[in-house]
Amino acid sequence: MYSTIFLQFDGGALSGMLPFLLMFLVIYLFMIRPQMKRQKNEKLFQASIAKGNKVITTSGIHGKILDIVDSDNTVILETGAGKIKFERSAISMEMSKKLQAPKVVK
Repeated sequence: MYSTIFLQFDGGALSGMLPFLLMFLVIYLFMIRPQMKRQKNEKLFQASIAKGNKVITTSGIHGKILDIVDSDNTVILETGAGKIKFERSAISMEMSKKLQAPKVVK
């Protein structure tokens, strides 16, 4: 019984599935993997936030971190308008390192 099944196999099922497997591989390499890498970098950045850093929020507000409240997972920023409380995940970019970087003159 099994010998007849193996004799009838001509690779048609595998060759029919090959385009779908290749399409999934391309989607994984160009879409899923880079997104996972960005998420990992974002988590590392949010964990490395410290007092005194100059940052920009996702809404574009510039400020300096005054305090980090770990129990609430919030950050208190000092801005031109005063002190504002943000979620740690709302911090998008650190400006302290960019301001200290040497300027390239062309």
